[in-house]
Amino acid sequence: MKVLEIFENKLRYKNYAPNTIKVYKQILLQFLKETNCKDPYSISTKSIVDYLEHKKFTSIPQQNQFIGCLKLFARYILNKKDVHIDKIERPRCEKKLPRVIEKKFLLSQLDKIKNSKHRALLTLTYSTGMRVSEIINLLISDIDSKRMIITVRQSKGNKDRIVPLTEKVLGLLRIYYSEYKPKEYLFNGQGTNLQYTSTSCNAIVKQYIGKQYHFHLLRHSNATALLEAGTDLRIIQKHLGHSSCKTTEIYTHVSTATLQNMALPI
Repeated sequence: MKVLEIFENKLRYKNYAPNTIKVYKQILLQFLKETNCKDPYSISTKSIVDYLEHKKFTSIPQQNQFIGCLKLFARYILNKKDVHIDKIERPRCEKKLPRVIEKKFLLSQLDKIKNSKHRALLTLTYSTGMRVSEIINLLISDIDSKRMIITVRQSKGNKDRIVPLTEKVLGLLRIYYSEYKPKEYLFNGQGTNLQYTSTSCNAIVKQYIGKQYHFHLLRHSNATALLEAGTDLRIIQKHLGHSSCKTTEIYTHVSTATLQNMALPI
């Protein structure tokens, strides 16, 4: 549909993340199909509100995605700026504590990995707490071995940041590089694909760490390990690229060391 292409271009112009654009395109397509829409430009904000109020969502995050997408569709494509669409409130998300992988177990599993590429990728992720999108978009030129830093470019929120590089991780990267000789991206995919995929990242976590784990748990585990080592919460916030300290504060609730050091009254 032409409207999907226009919507995609508008989101790209507004600098939305590629994954967000992909998800929002799928949501808009689903909305147009489920409402049997023949002319997308004739849709009223009332019909959007009615759709959102009566649709059965599988989760609160999914509901928020639909609301976010259709609000942007109304604003950017339909040029609807009336109050009606802005009155749609997002439901409050459930406050679930992040899962973490126990540090000793995780380190022992990483040390067992024989494949230099997989070991370098997972060790780098655990060491830096980078998101999967940041790992697969990492360029060879982003590694500064002289200053021992890694530049994470245009991550969530379109912000650049730097994270420290340790000697151990640098050593693993050099072993991997000499064996695989990647081009442009630090971690290349198979064949002619220059970029590794998030699916492959999740697959190697399940292969080497455990089927019950997923890639993002390495980030949670990094934040918790830093907190238990006594790192200031504001430094962890900057390290992870959180825009709000409230996001970082959730790790105080999962830190075993923090709980053990509490001065209980009796």
